[in-house]
Amino acid sequence: MSKKILFLFFCVFALAAHSQNVVIKGSVTDVNKEPLLGVNIKVKGTSTGTITDIDGNFSINGPKGATLVISYIGMVTQEVEYKGQPLNVVLKDDSQALEEVVVVGYGSMRKKDLTGSVVQVRPDKIANDNPKTVQDVLRGTPGLTVGYGESDAGAKGGGSMKIRGQRSVYTDGGHNDPLLILDGMFFYGELSEINPDDIAQIDVLKDASAAAVYGARAANGVIIISTKKGKQGKPTINFTASIGLTQKAAYRDRWQSPEAYLQHYVDWKEKNTYGVNAETGEYAAYSRPGNEYTSKPGYFRNPNNLDDVSLEAWRGYTTNDEGESDLSIWARRLGFRPNTALMDNLLSGKVMDWQDKAFRLGFNQDYNASISGAGEKIDYYMSLGYLRNEGAFVDDTYRAIRGNFKLNAKVTDWFEIGANINFQDRSDGEIGMNKGGFMENSPYAVFKDDEGNYVQDPLMFQYDRNNLTNWYYEKQFLELQKGYTTFNTIFNAKLKLPFGITYTFNAAPRLQYFHDRYFMSAERPNSKPTDRGVNREQAKRFDWSLNNTITWDHTFADKHHVILTLAQEAEERQYWSDRIEARNILPSDVLGFHNTQNGDKSASSFRSDDSHQTADGLMGRVFYSYDDRYMATFTMRRDGYSAFGSSNPYAYFPSGGLAWTFSNEKFFQPYTHIMSTGKLRVSFGKNGNRSLANPYEALANLYPGGGKMQGYITSSGDLYLMRYLMAQRMENPGLQWEKTQSWNFALDFGFLNDRITGTLEYYRMSTKDMIMGQRLPNFTGFESITTNLGQVDNNGLEIALNTLNIDNKNFQWSTTFSLSYNKNRIKHLYGDYEDILDASGNVIGKKEADYVGNGWFIDRPISAIWDYKVTGIWQKDEVEEAKIYGQVPGDPKVWNNPANDEYDADGNLKKVIYNNDDKVFQGQTAAPVTWALRNDFTLWKDLTLSINIYSRMGHKSLESMYLNNDDDGGGMTYRLVNKEAKEYWTVDNPSNKYARIEAQGPEGARGARRLYNRSFVRLENISIGYTLPRQWTKRVDIERAKVYATVRNAAVWGSKDWEYYGDPETGNYASRIWTLGLNLTF
Repeated sequence: MSKKILFLFFCVFALAAHSQNVVIKGSVTDVNKEPLLGVNIKVKGTSTGTITDIDGNFSINGPKGATLVISYIGMVTQEVEYKGQPLNVVLKDDSQALEEVVVVGYGSMRKKDLTGSVVQVRPDKIANDNPKTVQDVLRGTPGLTVGYGESDAGAKGGGSMKIRGQRSVYTDGGHNDPLLILDGMFFYGELSEINPDDIAQIDVLKDASAAAVYGARAANGVIIISTKKGKQGKPTINFTASIGLTQKAAYRDRWQSPEAYLQHYVDWKEKNTYGVNAETGEYAAYSRPGNEYTSKPGYFRNPNNLDDVSLEAWRGYTTNDEGESDLSIWARRLGFRPNTALMDNLLSGKVMDWQDKAFRLGFNQDYNASISGAGEKIDYYMSLGYLRNEGAFVDDTYRAIRGNFKLNAKVTDWFEIGANINFQDRSDGEIGMNKGGFMENSPYAVFKDDEGNYVQDPLMFQYDRNNLTNWYYEKQFLELQKGYTTFNTIFNAKLKLPFGITYTFNAAPRLQYFHDRYFMSAERPNSKPTDRGVNREQAKRFDWSLNNTITWDHTFADKHHVILTLAQEAEERQYWSDRIEARNILPSDVLGFHNTQNGDKSASSFRSDDSHQTADGLMGRVFYSYDDRYMATFTMRRDGYSAFGSSNPYAYFPSGGLAWTFSNEKFFQPYTHIMSTGKLRVSFGKNGNRSLANPYEALANLYPGGGKMQGYITSSGDLYLMRYLMAQRMENPGLQWEKTQSWNFALDFGFLNDRITGTLEYYRMSTKDMIMGQRLPNFTGFESITTNLGQVDNNGLEIALNTLNIDNKNFQWSTTFSLSYNKNRIKHLYGDYEDILDASGNVIGKKEADYVGNGWFIDRPISAIWDYKVTGIWQKDEVEEAKIYGQVPGDPKVWNNPANDEYDADGNLKKVIYNNDDKVFQGQTAAPVTWALRNDFTLWKDLTLSINIYSRMGHKSLESMYLNNDDDGGGMTYRLVNKEAKEYWTVDNPSNKYARIEAQGPEGARGARRLYNRSFVRLENISIGYTLPRQWTKRVDIERAKVYATVRNAAVWGSKDWEYYGDPETGNYASRIWTLGLNLTF
C-alpha cells in the first residue's frame, strides 16, 4: 500500500512540474529593427531549442523565470530572462561588441579605459576587399606605414611596416620593424603564415605606454593579431572561394614599335654628330668639326625621311651590294650585320614582342573553409585554405596551404585549457628571369627557331657578345624546389583563484623547416662544369616562448576599478642550416638534385650556419579607474637578452599613462547632445630594441678569411699546410639595449551621439644608445665595432576620423579618414666634433660632425637627400656656357658654388671645381605625410560598395635614368638592345627635363642625379558585395550567401616628372588584381 501511495505522489509531482512550463514567445531583430531568420533560441541548462522564422519570431516551451540563450552568427550572444511578457531581443553585430574590447598585451581592456595609443582594425569590415595578406588588412591604419615595393606587387604580396617613422639608423635584422604578437604570444614567422580569413581583430600599439608590456622589443610599436574562435550556437560552416586575374599596371615599357626602336638607334648614332654648323652657327646634327659624318648629312636617317639630301646621295655614302635595298643599307649603318638572323627578320618584317613574353595575365585561386562552434564547455575553430597566385611576370607563382585549429575547453568552473595550432606549407621562389636582359632583346631577335624550339642566344651567336637571355630556353635545363613548412602552436591554461585572481600559462613552440633544391643540367650548352650541378640546402628553426601571468581584476564601491597584472616570460630561439653545392657531377647528373655525392670535391663546397639565443622578462602593470572618468596605468618591465654584452644583458623599461573622460563629468552633461564623447590622454614610457644582424654581434668571432693556407716545415723537411682562421669582429662586452622614450598626448572625441568620432594625437619620441657601427683606427685591425651611439628623434601628429554620414533604412554611408605627419631628425651620431669656421677661416665654435659616407647629417632626417642639384639641361644656344663646364647641349646643368672654383690672380675663372661643397639638401626619401580615405556604402542592407584611397606625400628621390646611359657597356653597340621608352633631348626636341642620350654631368659630378617628386595618390581598392536575401538561401539550407568583386590598385596619380619610370611608389613595377568571390555560411 505504501508503494502505491509513493508512486501516486511522484506522478502528481511530475504533473505539477510539467504544468509549470509555459509557452515563451518573442522576436529577434538587428540594431536596424530588421527581423533575423534562423536565430538559435535555447533554454539554458536544457536541450530544448528552436530557431526564429522568416519574420524573426519564435515560440519555445520553458519554465517561468527561464533564461534563454540567443545566438546568431556574426552577432553577440545574449542571455535573456523570461518574466512573463513577450521578449523583444535586439542582437548587436559581433564587430560592434569587439570594438569595445582592445587587446593590450597579457590581457584586454575596454576601449574607453585606455590610457595609451591603440588603434583597432577589424578584417570583417573589409571582407569584400578580399585582402591577400595581413598587410592588405592594415593598409591605411593611422600611424602605420605599410610599404608597397616591386616584390610586394608580385604573386606573394606583402609589404614592410613601420609605426611612427624610422627610429634608428641601424637597419639590419629588421631593426625598425614592429613587434608581432599572435594570440598573446611572440610571433617569429612571417605574416604570410597567417590567413587573413582567420583573423578576428588586429590591435596596433603605437605609444610607449601601450607597448611597454613588451618593453624589450616594443620600441617600434606592437601589432597584436587575434584569431577567430567558436561562438555559442549551432556549428557554423564557412566557405570562401575567389578567383582572379593579375595584370601589369605599371612598368618601364620598352619601345613598343619597330619604328620607335629604330628611331632610338638613329638618335643614338646622330648624337655624336652634333656640333655648331659652320654656315648657320646653329647647334645641329652632322655639324661637328672633324667628324666623318659632317660631310654626310642624313647618314643615319631613315631613307624614307630624308630632308637635306637626295636618296641617291644618301646611298652613295657607303659601298653597297648590288641590288641591296635601302632598308638593308640603313640597318647596316645602325649596327645590324648582313647575313644574320636579325637582319633577315628586319628585312622580312618579322618582329618579336619580348616584353609581351615576359608578362602574362596571371590566374589566382584562393579557397578557404572553416567550421566553428561552441557549447557551454568547449569552443572550437578549424580552418583550411589553399592559395595559388600567379603574378603578372611569367616567372612569378606563389602557392601556400594554410591550416588552423583552435580549441578552448572549460574543464571546471575554475579551470580552462586551450590549444591553437597553425600550419603552413609555402613555396619560396621559382627559376627567375633576368627580366632586364630578356626584355631588352631586339624586336628582331630570335625567340624560336624554324622548328619551333627555343633558342639560347636570341642573336644566334652572330654578334661579338653572347646574349644568353632567353629564359624559356634556360629553364628547360634548370629545376628548383624551394619553400618553407611551419608549425606555430600555442598551448594555454587558465586557473581562477579566490579573491578574483586569475593565473594563466601560455607556451608557444614553433617549428620551421626550409628546403632549397636546385639543379642545372650538364646538357645545357655553353655551361662550365664548375658552374653547373646541384645546390641542396636544408634548415630547421625551433623557437619557443612561454609566459606565466597573474591578474587581479576587482571593482569596489562600484566606482573603483583595479587591474593588477604580473607576468614572467622566457624564450629560446635555435637555428641550424647546411648547404651543399656539388659541381661537375660524374659520370652523369641524370639523377638531378638527388645526387650530390658524385660531385667533384675540388669544385664543390659545403657550409653550415647555426645560431642560439635566449631571453627572459618580468613585467608588472597596474590599472586604476575611478567612476569611468579618471584612468591611470603604470608598467615596469625588466628584460634580459643573450646577444648583448656580458656587462649589460638586462635593462628596465618603465611607462605610465593618465586619462580623463571629461564627457562623463556632471558639468559636461548639458553639452553631451553635441559632444557625446570626450577624453584626454597623456602617456610616457621607455621601450627597448634588441633586433640585431645576428645574436653574436657583441662577441668576437673567427672566420676563414679568403680560405688561404699557412704552414710550417716538419722535422723531416716536409711542408705541412693548414687553413688559418682570423678574427673578423671585435668584442664589445658593453653592448646594450637601444632605448626609445616617448611622450604621447591625445584627444578622443565623439559628436552627435558618436556619429562623428575620432582621435587627435601628438607624439615625441627619442631613440638613444642606437646600435650602430663605430669606425675604428686602422691599427686596431678592424674597420668598426658594433656599439651604442647617437640619437634620433621622431615627432608627429596623427588624426583619425570616422563619420556616419547617412543612416537611413535603405542607405548608409560611412567614411574613415586618417592623416599622419612624422618629422624625423638625427640629433647625435658618433660624438666627434669639428670646428665651425667663419668666412675668413677663423674658428668661431664647434659642432658635432656628420657622417657623410652614410649620408647621415646632424639635425636632418635619416633619409635626407644631399647631393649635386640638377637645375636643367644645356640648350642649343648655350654651347659656350656648357663648354666652360666640359659639357655640350643636352647635358645636365649642375649647380656650382663659385667659391669652390679656381681663379687666377685677376679673378678670372681657371677651372670649375665640383666637390662636397657643391652638394645641397634637397628633401628626403621617406614620406613625412601619409593619409588614407575610405568610403563605405550600404544600399538596401544587402548591397555594399567600398572605395579606399591612400597617399604618401612630401618625399623625393634622386635618379640617374634621365641621363639615358643607353649603351651601358655595349648593349646597343654589340647586342642591339631595346631600351626603355622615354623622352630624351635631341636638337629637334630640346627638352629641359630629359638629357640627351648618354649625357653626363660636369667633371667631378659626371653622374649627377636629378630630383624627382615621388608623391602619389593611389586608388587602392574598389569592392562591391551583394548578400542574397535569406529567404532565398534558407531554402537550400544556406545561412548566408554573398558574392563580391574587387579590383586592387585600380589607379595611381603621381608627379608628371615620373611618367616614364613606372609606379611612383614601387619605383617601377606594379600589378593590378581583379577578383570575383563567393562566401557561403551554413
